[in-house]
Amino acid sequence: MKLDACNALITGASAGIGREFARQLGRRAGSLVLVARRRQRLEELRDELVRANPQLNVHARVVDLAEQPQIDQLAAWLEQEKIDIDFLINNAGLGDYGPFSTSDPERDDRMIQVNIAALTLLTRKLLPPMIATKRGTILNVSSTAGFLPIPGMAVYAASKAYVNSFSEALRAELRETGVSVIALCPGPVHTEFGDVAKRPGREPEQGPGFVYVPVEKVVADALAAVEADRPLVIPGFFMKLGMFLVRLTPMSILRWASRFSRNDGLGSRRTKI
Repeated sequence: MKLDACNALITGASAGIGREFARQLGRRAGSLVLVARRRQRLEELRDELVRANPQLNVHARVVDLAEQPQIDQLAAWLEQEKIDIDFLINNAGLGDYGPFSTSDPERDDRMIQVNIAALTLLTRKLLPPMIATKRGTILNVSSTAGFLPIPGMAVYAASKAYVNSFSEALRAELRETGVSVIALCPGPVHTEFGDVAKRPGREPEQGPGFVYVPVEKVVADALAAVEADRPLVIPGFFMKLGMFLVRLTPMSILRWASRFSRNDGLGSRRTKI
């Protein structure tokens, strides 16, 4: 898909990877719909984008993706305004670091609603018009965590496994329709994710420095994959290599290896991707 003059909708646009998508697309897109919960940050980003790209149409929409009625309202607004989205970036996501047995059930529910339910529902609402015009791309921001179970991040990793599987299946369904589906699976990136995912009184999780990939490169790699219509993007050499090995390794060996990683606070060992 060519990105020039596209009409893109970005969820989780107020920070991190979503904000960087907006900045890089701002130079090329015809219009952007920025979706997030934080109004002030959205409006600041909208003003920044318009200053840098006067030709760009930017809409800031405050939406809590954990609430289905708000997704319905967003879809209705798009139809009312006659904004035909041909590039959907399902970027919004929530995480949680710590044992499942001590997790906050409300936080677990919000994670499932945002990472799985909202992504699925928004895709379902915006996909038929793309098929009708035989043009469009859906970019689902997943994670390398989706390639294996991760003790201490059980719900998050499982939610991203859903995104990976859903993206592959939908891509196969849409073959020959002119609509493509791509999964972006970054490893560690310096964003607010760790601060939000940590539990009260605990420090944000940190991986080894060499596996981190700058957010600018993550987004640039993803957009290049969109234009080349590649099904999967794993930014960074070390993460590509690591995930290649993980996907070849039997689960019995991964279970054994997990015993030698860091402790999760319950006396068991934890692997962090």
